[in-house]
Amino acid sequence: MKYMFLIYSRETDEPLSPGELEQIANGHRALMSEAGQKGILLGCEKLKPTRSATTVRTKDGHPMTMDGPFAETKEQLAGYYILECKGLDEAIIKRRRFPIPVRAVEGL
Repeated sequence: MKYMFLIYSRETDEPLSPGELEQIANGHRALMSEAGQKGILLGCEKLKPTRSATTVRTKDGHPMTMDGPFAETKEQLAGYYILECKGLDEAIIKRRRFPIPVRAVEGL
């Protein structure tokens, strides 16, 4: 079963130190390497900051674009992983390997 792990961040938080950023980056590299070697990594991507977002909505049957994210929130979606797991128990175990807080979406 495919599981999507959503990575959230707070863009307004104080910046992390270079050491903290390196620790998180190393954690992601290790996770991607291990999942890739096991053949369970189906996709992953870091997303750009919300300031680069464009929202597309339909009004009166016509697309309308606006700069910025769909909604103002404290947390922004920063990236994702899609992993093939045997079930929820395995997905929970895999989730523990992520270097930062993640939410999992079951059954893609």
